[in-house]
Amino acid sequence: MNTYKTLILSFFTLLLFQSCNHEKITPNRGKVKFETIAVSSKIAGRIHTIYVEEGQTVKKGDTLALINIPEVNAKMLQAEGAIKAAQGQLDMAFNGATSEQFSQIEGQLAAGKAQLEFAQESYGRLKNMYNDSLISQQQFDEVKMKLNMAKAQVASLEAKRDEVKKGTRSEQIEQAKGQLERAQGAKEEVISASNEQYVIAPAAMSIETISLEEGELLTPGFTLFNGYKTDSVYFRFTIPESKIYDFEVGQELTLINPYTKVETEAKIVAIKQLAQYADITSTAPLYQLSESIYELKVVPTVDVSEQQFYTNATILIKS
Repeated sequence: MNTYKTLILSFFTLLLFQSCNHEKITPNRGKVKFETIAVSSKIAGRIHTIYVEEGQTVKKGDTLALINIPEVNAKMLQAEGAIKAAQGQLDMAFNGATSEQFSQIEGQLAAGKAQLEFAQESYGRLKNMYNDSLISQQQFDEVKMKLNMAKAQVASLEAKRDEVKKGTRSEQIEQAKGQLERAQGAKEEVISASNEQYVIAPAAMSIETISLEEGELLTPGFTLFNGYKTDSVYFRFTIPESKIYDFEVGQELTLINPYTKVETEAKIVAIKQLAQYADITSTAPLYQLSESIYELKVVPTVDVSEQQFYTNATILIKS
């Protein structure tokens, strides 16, 4: 009885093994591929709105998401205020003092000259009294000091008046220009940050994955959208060492979809050896052991916009 059961199990095992090996692996079998593309943000912010869904196809320049960056508005107000202040300083540097400012200086100078005249008269009177020994040395020294102070004040006011008449120094104008340029640069920086609130599609692409949801925080450089360029289809074939000499770069090929039977004209644009760890037994165990394997990159040579391709779908080389 046990022998009978063993024979039956062996029979079914043999059938299963044969069914698994019914389809011989073809060395010219490849996969449909697209160039991948990742879209991220340069600045941090909270996701306000996502305008697309996974699986959706978008065009270059389409808005994918809006990032809320509260600091932008505050920094813009600061930058505009700094520009107004710097522009005012530059205008003053070019125009010089106003008529009111000049009149004020002239008034201060007239008052200073009056004080100087009074100090000179006081000095003359007290000098005669000092010579006649009517006042002490200390009293004479005090009036002499007031005279010198009046002279210094008048000299200072005259220098200030002359500077106003000549206009602002070139160094002050250049300093005012520098402050204005720095304020304008700060505004441009804020404008650039404001533009980064909108995540824009860099190319026509198919949205495959969206990493975050609305309300979540997006950090700089974090990939928010992953997808494929819609116009970047190519085909990748894995070829064993024993068959690689049948191909060369630039060779024209005819590819065929095994399910739809649609044919596509293409050519080989690159041949490269895959890493040593990816020996042929890992992908095609019916090939000879220890064979090196190579990858063919094949691109279509005709318009395939009307054809339908899916990532990692099977494609064959028509012999």
